[in-house]
Amino acid sequence: MPISLRARRWALYALFLLPGLSMSAWVTRTPVVRDLLEASTAQMGLVLFGLSVGSMIGILSSGPLVMRWGTRPVVAAGSALIVLAMPTIALGAVAGMPLLTAVGLAMFGAGMGGGEVAMNVEGADVEKAGGRPFLPALHGCFSLGTVIGAGLGILANAVSFPVLAHLTLTGVAGAVLLLWAMRSVPTGTGRVSAVVRAEQAATPRPAIWKDTRLVLIGCIVLAMALAEGTANDWLPLVMVDGHGFGATMGSTVFALFAASMTVGRFAGGPIVARVGRSRVLMVSALFAATGLALIAFVDSQPTAVAAVALWGLGASLGFPLALSAAGDSGANPAARVALASTIGYLAFLVGPPTLGFLGEEIGLRGALVVPLAVVLLAAVIAPATAPRQGARDERADEFETAR
Repeated sequence: MPISLRARRWALYALFLLPGLSMSAWVTRTPVVRDLLEASTAQMGLVLFGLSVGSMIGILSSGPLVMRWGTRPVVAAGSALIVLAMPTIALGAVAGMPLLTAVGLAMFGAGMGGGEVAMNVEGADVEKAGGRPFLPALHGCFSLGTVIGAGLGILANAVSFPVLAHLTLTGVAGAVLLLWAMRSVPTGTGRVSAVVRAEQAATPRPAIWKDTRLVLIGCIVLAMALAEGTANDWLPLVMVDGHGFGATMGSTVFALFAASMTVGRFAGGPIVARVGRSRVLMVSALFAATGLALIAFVDSQPTAVAAVALWGLGASLGFPLALSAAGDSGANPAARVALASTIGYLAFLVGPPTLGFLGEEIGLRGALVVPLAVVLLAAVIAPATAPRQGARDERADEFETAR
């Protein structure tokens, strides 16, 4: 019996909610995990490096796996890794084993990186079949998951709920969502036959990495990924160590960041359609830079809280808008998006240890000058994301059709 589009949409909503819920559960407990591991700032950077390595492995392997097997098994495997990562991270923390915690984070990164690519392929297929925009709402569901998870993390910190129980229960909730959703994910989406794969491998491809405009767009992806990833990795610790908040309030501030991201992603589409992608991206980068600068240089708790909202709003649209620009930048859009994504995900690879070692020397607030500098650079080169005339006309026609 064919699976309805409605069922596929709801399944993907749940599957995007799962990693957001899980990620914020981990992020809100980082101060407690740091204390359990008795880790310095630099050591926490190395622990977080596991997340970076796992993410790169998942992202780079997902495309070939989807082409060979289709989205369903890749989505299932990636989501299952996220579920299993939760208790693994907690066990490492409780046992005082940084390596086990890093392994759990690598599992989480691989599951999220690989599963997200496959879920986007599945979502694009649903969007095409339904004839109306769908992907923005999916990414909004991820951000909504981070808000829910952050709220639960705040409560867990407030009552000193054990990390092992918290993250294990989060894994159980994720398993329930996964089992329910997979019933409505069809087989075969994205799969390419062996003959077609061989033909694609034998066909010469243009050296897209020589396209200067695409490389600039990739740099914007990197900058905005670093802006978002810095908050996901370090924000509660920045608030605790840099501004004197308790663990509960540090988690609350992260929840504010997640809520700002959610608002930006759900509300950003009409603004982009009206104002234009490059202008929105420039303003977004300036918002994020302003928030980072205020947190880094102004020693005021109320200012820091307000600045986090600016940071979240600014970071919300940068990554997806820059990837959209990469796809519009020329022929072979899939390869262009893949290249820009690879450049961007370097931020997730080198960001955590770099900020950790720098934070050890000058403090985490001082270390924020790194994402601040690259986000300002993104604002300067944002005009590179403006669509060429032909692409602009095509986009306008598509938007009018969607309306």
